[in-house]
Formats: sequence, C-alpha cells, structure tokens
Amino acid sequence: MNPIGKFINKVRTGAEKAIDRTQDAVGNAVGNVKDAAAAGGRKVGQFVDGFENAATGAAKGVGNVVGGAARGVQEFFGGGNQPDRVHDGKLVGAGGQTFPPGTALADIPGVTPAGNPNPQSTIIHVNGILTTKEAQSESLQAIANATGSRVIGIHNATEGMGADLAQCIKDKLDKGTNPAVDTLADTLYTEIKAGRDVHLMAHSQGGLISSRALNDVYNRLRIEDGMSKTDAQALMGKINVETFGAAATTYPDGPNYVHYVNRGDPVPSMFGLGPIPDAWNPIADGGKGSKVHHFNEFHLNPFDGHKFEEVYLKNRVPFDQAREGNFNK
Repeated sequence: MNPIGKFINKVRTGAEKAIDRTQDAVGNAVGNVKDAAAAGGRKVGQFVDGFENAATGAAKGVGNVVGGAARGVQEFFGGGNQPDRVHDGKLVGAGGQTFPPGTALADIPGVTPAGNPNPQSTIIHVNGILTTKEAQSESLQAIANATGSRVIGIHNATEGMGADLAQCIKDKLDKGTNPAVDTLADTLYTEIKAGRDVHLMAHSQGGLISSRALNDVYNRLRIEDGMSKTDAQALMGKINVETFGAAATTYPDGPNYVHYVNRGDPVPSMFGLGPIPDAWNPIADGGKGSKVHHFNEFHLNPFDGHKFEEVYLKNRVPFDQAREGNFNK
C-alpha cells in the first residue's frame, strides 16, 4: 500500500476508535449515576431513569456527530462510496452521456450552443477539483453558449477534497497515473496526427492535467515517432489552449496558449503562473509565445475568485482576439 493509502487508513481507524471511546465514556457515566442512586427510592429512580434517557440520547447525538465527522474524514480523503469515480477519464457529451476513452470525437454528440445545433468548431474541456460529472455538464453548456462551439468534456473525477489535492500533487510531480491525463493525451495525439486542429479549455487542476498531457504528447512525438524537436513543436502548433485559474507552472512549447489569471484567486497565484507577469517565479513558463491575462476580481472568500463560470468565463474574450493581446470585452 502506498503512503497516502496508509495515512488514510490510520485516519479512518483513529476516527472509528474515537467514536467507540466517546460512546463508552458516556455509557459508563450513565451506569455509575444509576448505581449510586439505586437505594434512594422511587423519586431518585425516576430521576435516574430520566437522566439515563437523556444521557443515552446524548450518547447517540455524540456518536452521530463523531460518526459524521469520521464519514467526513473518509469523504475528504476519498474513502467510502465515491460515485463520481466511475466517470474518471471518460469523455462527456450532450445530456451528460459518457463515452469510453478512445472514442472518436466525431462520434460523440457534443453539447451545442442554445439555438445553434450545428456549430462549426469543437472545444475540449477538462474540469478542476471537486467537480462532479453533472457539474461539468453545466460548464460544458456555459462554454458552448459563450463560444458558439460544440463542446466535449474529459472528466476529471472528484473523490473528495483530500484525494483531489493528493492527485494534484502527483500531477504537479508527474507521478502516478491519472485517467484524465491519459484520455486527454491520447485524444490530442490522435487528432493532430490526423491533421486536425484541436481547441482545449482547462480550469484549475484541469490546467495541471493539460500541462502533463501536452508533455506526454510531445514526448510521444519525439520518442515513438522519431520527430525532431522542431517538427514535434510545429505539429503541436495545431493545438489551441486556454487555461483558467490553472495550477500548472510550466507548459511545453508548441501549442498556442492563452492563460487567464485572477489575482484574487489563490490557486494560480500560489501554484500556477503567479500574480505578476515574469516576476513571481523564475521557472514559471506559460509556453513560448503565450499570452497571459492578469485581471483583478477579489472576493471576501478568496476561493470565490476561483470559480469558472462566475469569474473566469465572463472575463474571457474570443481566442484569436486574446492571442493578439486584446482582452477588452
């Protein structure tokens, strides 16, 4: 078992023992009071019975609270039933339908803009943490309406805050497997090798997934296909990438990038391209020729500044306009 798994088990075991200790302590207190009052007559007995009922109720209440906390810990670290997990790495189309990795984009009924069932362009979207398939489906519709494009999702499943953050760390270090990374890399590789352009949009951890997948595509072109560095980057120039509040610090050269960073969003400010262009982190690299749009939208709760539809999508401008450096709405 890996260290993360061992840690999760320790947390679960500790929580379960805490429940047992709490319930035993309250139960013992009830028994002691009842024994001490047994000789005191009917009134005392009535008092004891009433106390016992109250204490038993309290024990159940404490047990429920602690049990709820234990369940919360399990959910935080990805334990228990995580129904979204079954969709991890799958392609998502209209109506929330899912399709297995490897399904051709042309065979997936994408989400279309309201009033336009036959858009001419297609966008692939990768979601961030704590996003269920149903929530991603809402984002796909918002993107379609905002861009006028057909939109298909690659789902990054959520398994709880702790598990999602642990996966972000592994993505940051390019360690372990992530089904969304594999699906995205295979999809991008297939499309550009077939000579087709690709448009990718990614939010939060989706930016990490995209950075990792793009590096995988580049390595595959270089190693498996024997391309030169120049030829591999030229072929990857068929990929247009937009990131929003992404947690990735670096991106491979080749694709055409536009990165959106809200200075009021702690995620890209601390873990991504940073709040100040070229001055936050010497290794931060949005990719050769990238356009990074920093804007200011601060909220009382900083993580409200990380929201995709409410913050980032409303600050987006058409891709060609953004590539010219014009972010005026």
